[in-house]
Amino acid sequence: MLRLGCSTVLFFMLRLVLGLAWFQVVPSTLIFYLGTGGWRTLHVFMRTIGRDLHAAGVLLKVKLNVKRHLREHNTVPKIFAKMVQKYGDKPALIFEGTGEMWSFRQLDEYSNRVANLLLQRGFGEGDVVALFMENRSQYVGLWLGMAKLGVEAALINFNLRLEALVHCVNISNAKAVIFGSELSEAMCEIHSSMDKAVKLFCSGDWDPKRVPEVTECLEPLLDSAPTHTPSQPQRGFTDRLFYIYTSGTTGMPKAAIVVHSRYYRMAALVYYGFGMTSDDVLYDCLPLYHSAGNIVGVGQCLMHGMTVVIKRKFSASKFWDDCIKYNCTIVQYIGEICRYLLNQPVREAEGQHCVRMALGNGLRQSIWEEFMQRFSVPQIAEFYGATECNCSLGNFDNKTGACGFNSRILPYVYPIRLVRVDEETMELIRGPDGVCLPCGPGEPGQLVGRIIQNDPLRRFDGYVNQSATSKKIAHDVFKKGDSAYLSGDVLVMDEYGYMYFRDRTGDTFRWKGENVSTTEVEGTLSRLLDMKDVVVYGVEVAGAEGKAGMAAVADPDHNTDLEKFSRELEKALPPYARPVFLRFLPEVNKTGTFKYQKADLRREGFNPGLVSDQLYFLDCSKGRYVELDAERHRSIVSGKQKL
Repeated sequence: MLRLGCSTVLFFMLRLVLGLAWFQVVPSTLIFYLGTGGWRTLHVFMRTIGRDLHAAGVLLKVKLNVKRHLREHNTVPKIFAKMVQKYGDKPALIFEGTGEMWSFRQLDEYSNRVANLLLQRGFGEGDVVALFMENRSQYVGLWLGMAKLGVEAALINFNLRLEALVHCVNISNAKAVIFGSELSEAMCEIHSSMDKAVKLFCSGDWDPKRVPEVTECLEPLLDSAPTHTPSQPQRGFTDRLFYIYTSGTTGMPKAAIVVHSRYYRMAALVYYGFGMTSDDVLYDCLPLYHSAGNIVGVGQCLMHGMTVVIKRKFSASKFWDDCIKYNCTIVQYIGEICRYLLNQPVREAEGQHCVRMALGNGLRQSIWEEFMQRFSVPQIAEFYGATECNCSLGNFDNKTGACGFNSRILPYVYPIRLVRVDEETMELIRGPDGVCLPCGPGEPGQLVGRIIQNDPLRRFDGYVNQSATSKKIAHDVFKKGDSAYLSGDVLVMDEYGYMYFRDRTGDTFRWKGENVSTTEVEGTLSRLLDMKDVVVYGVEVAGAEGKAGMAAVADPDHNTDLEKFSRELEKALPPYARPVFLRFLPEVNKTGTFKYQKADLRREGFNPGLVSDQLYFLDCSKGRYVELDAERHRSIVSGKQKL
């Protein structure tokens, strides 16, 4: 990079200062460049210039659109209103569960009913309503209707139960909860722990005997609500839209703030970066309480006029049949989904679809090309990002295994960086001047993004909890006096600037497409196990995406009733958060500040040949923990045993 910069300076000095002719300047500059060893840079330039120019064009287009939306005080509902005018009766959402199709006009009218109903009930700008339901078209119409009124939705993971569920309602200061009838039991379990002032509305099959007695049935209320567009408050492009909960290192889920500009930015970068069009049909089988399903997926409908097929829950056996039925051209995935699909027996439907792109994150390099070839999907649109992050990446040119890139020629156009960290403590490593040290090609580091709060593309809105926000910000990262967002993820870059996901740092790991907070699981297990010391961590399993949960329990007498524990665990934690492996040991090592030492436990894993302590495995077919012996270990490692 230095040689290229010096050559550029020399070029202008020779031409402008000394007044030399072009035929003298060009060869002189080239000789200087090559003479200082610039062939490698020239090679990188030639290999990446097309990719970088495309990315620069995407950034410029999104930036100009953002400036326009800021100037016009637009919001997500206002942008959607333009889609309604343009596309009218075109299918907007198709719910695979019933085959029901909503046009853009019908989605607009439904969301208007929601807004007008809430207005009648006294809700207004800045109020929060929690949304707790499984995927369906109504989910989108509900939060969109709230947004028209300036009411902020708290999108709660429908797998949560008990303490975690109460926490998510309380931390958002929700004045009401709209829940799906399929989650009535979960609401009954926590109703006595909730603030009595919180209103409850049930959507779906109404059974007054199965819901808390103060609950109202939502459908008849919406049927009688007017369909006209309500008077919208003076909300701006950087005002809050809704909250998405993300697991972190502090225990319970954190409510990440999503503003209107962030929603647009995430949807638009994907749309323009991967060359989508409004004629595409997108298959969205991801949960709508996540940014991938609700912003990257549904956002293509609301922001760009695309038809989106919503699946209630992912089904590997019906995946390609659905794509054929609805003429889908784009499918969404997380890495685990691709593996599940590859594990399915070969079927004729695999080759009869018209899918041209698979969009998502977490696809392992080891199955990348196999997925493309078996299912005849020409483009993998892999990206890296998080709900709250300002350093998203995109693999715009189908580079196998990469989750994105940054330019090696002009790295500061997009101010992200990999910085050196201590791999044990994850502390940032700084130079003599106190500024973080950047990583070179092949050197793993934590991904960070420079925060520029007055720039919607670079801002960091953080979480409802200010303390949680502060923990994600570091100072003096790119230069003295600046601030940057800490992704908490370790990536590695090659010589062309392509980035490859390496590991998730801190006390969080990813399993079955969900982030699992070890602190939260530790607290739950300790409570169920009479407050024994419990250490939770993720361990790698050959052939499996992410890391499987493992819990080390300090139980020298080993008197734990595993049958009872399995039953209680099923009620207390969602499936992805339940430890796959258990290890019972006399005691767990702690630091001087009483923090659990996990590094050795993580390295030792779940191999009974290496671990002398008693090991157990959660057998899904039996619904309980069974002893993990050498034979079962071989079955797990070979992939025969389902996790």
